[in-house]
Amino acid sequence: MDNKSQFLKDLNIEAILGGQDDEAKIDRHLPMRKWLYSWLLDPHIPGNFQKDIDKWISYLIIANLFSLMFEHVPAVFEPNKHWFEFFDIFSVAVFTIEYALRLYLAPEDEEFKNRKSARFGFITSPFAIIDFLAVAPFYLKAFIPIDLRVLRFLRLLRILKLFRVVVPAIQEFKELNKDRTFRQKVHALVYPSPYGGTMQNIFEVFIAVWVLLSVLAVVLESVQSIQYILNLQFVVLDALAVAIFTVEYCMRIYSCVEEPGFKGAISGRIKQAKTPSTVIDFLAVLPFFLEVFLHHLFDLRFLRVFRLARLLKLTRGSDATATLFKVVVREWPVMSASAFIMLLLVILTASLGYLFEHDAQPDKFENIPTSIYWAVITLASVGYGDISPITPIGRTLTIILALLGIGIFAIPAALLASAFSDELVKERDALKANLFSILKDGKIDDEEAALIRSEAKRLHLTNEEINALIDQVIKEHELEERSPLPVHKIAESPALAVEHFKTLLGQIRQLGIHTDTAKFEATAQAGALSEKEMALWQSIQNRS
Repeated sequence: MDNKSQFLKDLNIEAILGGQDDEAKIDRHLPMRKWLYSWLLDPHIPGNFQKDIDKWISYLIIANLFSLMFEHVPAVFEPNKHWFEFFDIFSVAVFTIEYALRLYLAPEDEEFKNRKSARFGFITSPFAIIDFLAVAPFYLKAFIPIDLRVLRFLRLLRILKLFRVVVPAIQEFKELNKDRTFRQKVHALVYPSPYGGTMQNIFEVFIAVWVLLSVLAVVLESVQSIQYILNLQFVVLDALAVAIFTVEYCMRIYSCVEEPGFKGAISGRIKQAKTPSTVIDFLAVLPFFLEVFLHHLFDLRFLRVFRLARLLKLTRGSDATATLFKVVVREWPVMSASAFIMLLLVILTASLGYLFEHDAQPDKFENIPTSIYWAVITLASVGYGDISPITPIGRTLTIILALLGIGIFAIPAALLASAFSDELVKERDALKANLFSILKDGKIDDEEAALIRSEAKRLHLTNEEINALIDQVIKEHELEERSPLPVHKIAESPALAVEHFKTLLGQIRQLGIHTDTAKFEATAQAGALSEKEMALWQSIQNRS
């Protein structure tokens, strides 16, 4: 087995993918304090609980902000006062445990371990002061008489705990974008790129959270009792959401010229503005501005329901959505033909229903447009029962149509499911081809490792699935070695032809070393080789 084959056999895909499915490798025999720090707080050990702790603490902080907001709504707070108190106690308990844990493990933290007093250094650090202020109001209330309004203000300081996650991300972002222009930094923040880092992920999560909040507000506004109580909060929330989405839209339009394919100060931005995702961003804020500027001319309250289009913003960057879009575009000719057949069947069915049932039920089968409703629900096999034939011919027609509908209306779903599956297979095959190309030279550089990681993440592949693809590549590699390319294929690539020539020269030299030279030359001079071939042999063997 050559070095390349051995490399493929020894390939550690877990190291390349960063051990995404494995737990942290931490020595069980470490001292208790160091073992706890390694599992819970060390940011340099992949697979431990550090990121999970930061994530859930962040969620709890955001929940506290909503709790504080609803405490100012008597209709919500008063009936559920005990639940608010319980949630506050739970939050303080979690934050206190976190503070005590960080204080105990401070001697293991690289930031404090070299100080004379690691724990005193932790207590006086900005993050520790923020952690202390997050729980101080609760204990102040227990031991010191304090105005409740002041207490609520101090509890707002809990939001500062988010800086424990945001500040390192900002520092990483600054380092990645050092010596880059302002527009390039904006691009790195709003578009996926090697320069975005954790900050770009935080930005996407921030936008997604606001999308969900704004849509939830739209849904709850339709409940009259809730809208009456939280009317002001809904208005403020919608205004904030529109401000955030408007800034995001402007940032994307401003920095899109850094994207490949969108160059040009004007043409690039116009092209970006016409993309589906950017149109969705525009529609997410349009109803608000139309209602603000045109409400004195038209009653535009009906536009509020279109704020639900903000949910479509969550499809940005969704690999599954992109794949589905490809499938729809690819299968559109077949789907359009299927839709045309269904349309003809609906019109024909509605016409027959009107013909057979109009005299018996003139109020329900009043005309063909009215009969279309009955035809659709019959062909879709839902049959609400509000319109149904009563004549024998009409009922027979309904039975036939219901049976036809099971097959006819299932065609588009079957097409999409089959095409979606085929597209996934194609993407897996494309990844396998990339892996074969990457591993063919017997080494993996950082750029190739990053490509494997990104493709594995995009296709939601585990380490085991990547390893299965690697095994296929190894088998194909070994098969290729057993069955080399024909000469005419090698000749198509000058570089490959040169390599093949060098290989042949090496093999001829090895032949001269291992064969009996005297017998070889005697056989060659007997007529097996021409004079030119013999001269070439001697030249290769350095004997001429």
